[in-house]
This record gives sequence, structure tokens and C-alpha cells, in this order.
Amino acid sequence: MSAVPLRRNRDFVLLQTGQALSTIGSAGTAIVYPLLVLAITHSPAKAGFVSAANILPYALFALLAGVAAHRWNRKRLMIAMDLVRALAMTSIVVALGLDRLTVAQVAVVAFLEGAAFVFFNIAEVGALRSVVPAPQLPAAAAAEQARLSVVTLAGPPLGGVLFGLGRALPFLVDAISYLFSIGSLLWMRTPFQEARERDAAPLRTQIREGIAWLWSHAYLRTSALIFAGDNFVFQAIFLVFIVVARRHGLSSGAIGVLIAVFGTSALLGSLVAPHAARRLSMRTIMLLNQWLNGLFVLYLAVPSPYVLVACVLPVAFVGPWLNAVVIGYRTAVTPDHLVGRVSSVARNIALLAQPLGPLAAGLLLAAFSARLTVAVLALVCLGLALVSTLSPSIRHSPSLDELDDLAARGAASPVEAG
Repeated sequence: MSAVPLRRNRDFVLLQTGQALSTIGSAGTAIVYPLLVLAITHSPAKAGFVSAANILPYALFALLAGVAAHRWNRKRLMIAMDLVRALAMTSIVVALGLDRLTVAQVAVVAFLEGAAFVFFNIAEVGALRSVVPAPQLPAAAAAEQARLSVVTLAGPPLGGVLFGLGRALPFLVDAISYLFSIGSLLWMRTPFQEARERDAAPLRTQIREGIAWLWSHAYLRTSALIFAGDNFVFQAIFLVFIVVARRHGLSSGAIGVLIAVFGTSALLGSLVAPHAARRLSMRTIMLLNQWLNGLFVLYLAVPSPYVLVACVLPVAFVGPWLNAVVIGYRTAVTPDHLVGRVSSVARNIALLAQPLGPLAAGLLLAAFSARLTVAVLALVCLGLALVSTLSPSIRHSPSLDELDDLAARGAASPVEAG
């Protein structure tokens, strides 16, 4: 085997390892943000506001992040964003130590962490494209889903236990994890982008090119819009579960363990994802995911936090299949000079409604019962499932077999899907 594939394999492992370490800390603080605000204020609405602040940057900065990943050195950008996140977490530790922490500061830190994640994540997609050959990208995306599932498995229990031991501990561990991520990035040697001349086109033109390319591909466009609804529901249910669990007297550690059960199902699903991608069509995987999304409606009959967890396990298992095939396909068919911008556009659309999830859930929980809140979210899931079933672009979904042809041609071009 040549030195280049060996180096690529090593750098792919380094990329995954470093991001696993940093994302475990992020997953821990994701559960700690609402727990911390609930402990300080006892307000679901304020907890929802802080959770929304953490994911609002996904909608605000995704397009800009795509241009940044195209114009700037991706590795340097990723290192800078890890440094921002480490400093933000450290500020929480210091404020808690001085007994000066406010909800406003928690919201600002949550916003900064979310903004840094957006720029980091979009650059990471381009790095994956550079490290992994096109036909292997769906499998690499599945490995990425496995890493995220491990994080979901380990992060919340760790965050919950650390929060129980001391409110500053989850943030301290998160800050340290980002330093480990920086170390793994510095160790990598594979270039994170192809050599090319600087693009002097205006920022607006570059963003428009990414939007135009994605919008010309019906399947990717529709998938991004459906993902927007899915992310809204997921973030809302996440906050509903935390509030309901607290009202039932569960400790922060117990809440983390129950979320880890979700992570276990997602991990198992990500391990199966490459096999599912080979045996099932992209449309079948999409519809299976969408119709399983609304199972939490069973909470209306048995209002228990344990029922909420049990009902999301099937979609946690299938969700990584959908992410692997859509992200892997999109990354493979997008030209390298557009991959950052197209990924940012797709994620901007998919994440556009995500901040509204915890915000809406927090307001509904503050004004009405948890059962009514869940009923509203179940209706949203039903609408998404019907749209997915009836959509022409989903009915005529592309095939992953196209990637073998793409590798043979050595070039990428948009393919209109229905």
C-alpha cells in the first residue's frame, strides 16, 4: 500500500478521534445548559431560550461558514474555532468560581459555542472530502454517525454526573476536550483542500453559487427542507424530556443515563448504516425515518419520561442511516471548490427551524401541559411524514451507485433528482 493511503487512513482516524473528544464535551454541556438554567431560575421558558441561543448560530452563520471554509485554510479555521470554544467554557468555570454567573452569560457562552461549532463543522466536511475517496464517503459518513452516536452515548451521562458533582465541572472538561482536538488537528498532515487560486468573487456571489448548486438538485433540496422540520421536533422533544424528567424528580445523572440509552440506539444504528445503505433505497430510508419520528405520541396515553425515551429509540436507530446516505451522497457529488458552500447551504436550510424547537417547547411548557406540547409536536411529525411520502423528488431519489460512476469520471456535476 502506498504512503498516501496510509497517511489518509491515519489522518481520518486522527480527525475522528479529535472530534470525538471535543464533541463528548459538547454533548455533555448541551444537557447541562438547560439543567443549569433550571437550577438557577426554575423556568422552562428561560431554559428553552438558552438552548435556542446555543443552536441559533446554525441558522445565522451557516452560509458565511461555507464561504469561510472555501476562502480560508480549513485546518487553521477549525483550530481557531476550538480555541474560541475552550475560552468560552473557561469563562463559565471562572464565573461559577466567583459566584457571578448569570443567565445572560450562559446564553452568550451558549451562542458563542454554537457559532464556533458551525464554522468548525462546515470546515470539517471539506476535510473529510480531502481525506476520504469519493466512493468511500457514504461509509465515512456512517463512521461519522457512529462517532456522534458514541458521543451521544457517553456525553450526557458524563455531563449529568459531573454537574451533580459540581456545576463547573462539565464546562471545565469541555474546555480541556477542545485542547485535545486542537492537538489532533496539528498532528494531521493531509491538506484539507485542493490547491487552487484565490477566488476574488464577492461574498454574495460565492454564497449564491452554493445556493444555486444545491437548489438545482431536487432531492438534496427537499431533503434539507425535511431535515429542517425534523430538527425542530428533535430539539423541542429534547427540552420536553429534560423538563418532564425534572418534574418527575429524576436527578441530572439519571437524565443523562436515559439520554445515553438514545445514544446506544443511535450507535447501533450507525454500525448498521453501511449495510442498510447497500440494501435499501434512499427513499425507503427516508420514509422509514419520517414515519418513526412521531412515535412519541404514545406519551399522550402514558405521560412518563421513560415512555418518551422508549418512543424515540426506533428513530434513533434509523436516523444515522438517513444522515449517512444523504450527507455522503451530497459530499461526493459536490465539486471540491463548492463543497463548503453547498454543505453550509444544506445545513443552513436543515437547521433553520432548529432554534425554534426549544424556544417553542419552553413557551408551551410554561403556558400549557407537557401532554399538549407533545400533541402539537406529534402533528408536526405527521405533516413531515406525509410530505416525504408524497414528494416527487423523494419518490425519484438518486442511487448511491452513482458514486461509482462519479469515481470513474473523476468529476462531479449536479444531478437533477425528479
